[in-house]
Amino acid sequence: MTNLFSNIPAKLPEEVFEDIIKTPDVRIERIISKGHTTPNNEWYDQDENEWVLVVKGEAKLLFDDEKEVHLKEGDHVNILAHQRHQVSWTDPNQETIWLAVFYK
Repeated sequence: MTNLFSNIPAKLPEEVFEDIIKTPDVRIERIISKGHTTPNNEWYDQDENEWVLVVKGEAKLLFDDEKEVHLKEGDHVNILAHQRHQVSWTDPNQETIWLAVFYK
């Protein structure tokens, strides 16, 4: 057994991406952010759908249609394959722990 809140680094110079489960059809990933964002000129454009949940902290996602979504603890969003998006803000004062489920 493991816990989503265990093994969180004391310092986070970069975001942490960890696969929890990976099969040919689904991948579940824990992401840890603290003030991290996607560079302005970069976009996520994935071949898979992604359902993402903020377990702890807060974050904002910006979509290429200029819609920005503010996610707080317990909020989740489904991002369809090739829906371009970026992380525009994560709380710099505490860790934001995400659970991302990638599926076809």
